[in-house]
Amino acid sequence: MTTYETIKKLCDEKNIAVTALEKELGFGRGSIGKLRNSSTSAERLQKIADYFHVTVNDLMNNTDNAHSLKTDLTSKDEKDIKKDLDNIMKKISSGADGSASYDGEPLSPESLELFRGELEIALQRLKLINKEKYNPLKNKK
Repeated sequence: MTTYETIKKLCDEKNIAVTALEKELGFGRGSIGKLRNSSTSAERLQKIADYFHVTVNDLMNNTDNAHSLKTDLTSKDEKDIKKDLDNIMKKISSGADGSASYDGEPLSPESLELFRGELEIALQRLKLINKEKYNPLKNKK
């Protein structure tokens, strides 16, 4: 599934037209439709992801599993994850222990954003695993 198809699916779930989403986010008409054949900036993808409360990675890779993780977490869980994620990214961005790099090259802002998305998914999964492991009866559905 393409990024556009994923966004279209999320729009359908929220009963909002793609054109209405573009207007809501301040994008030009047809800009999301262009994702069928090309890419867009990380900033635009982040705005769309924030609107739907998913990660950029979810939009780009259509990870339905990651989308369903968010629905299994409480608002307290989400706050805890956001706090942990912000703390980790702050440490990485500050460069107190050296700048974040790969193969000797500093990470670009786009790479850091993708890393943030992957880290968020990992923290969500870890939260669910720990809830099941340490309190299985309370969290059983």
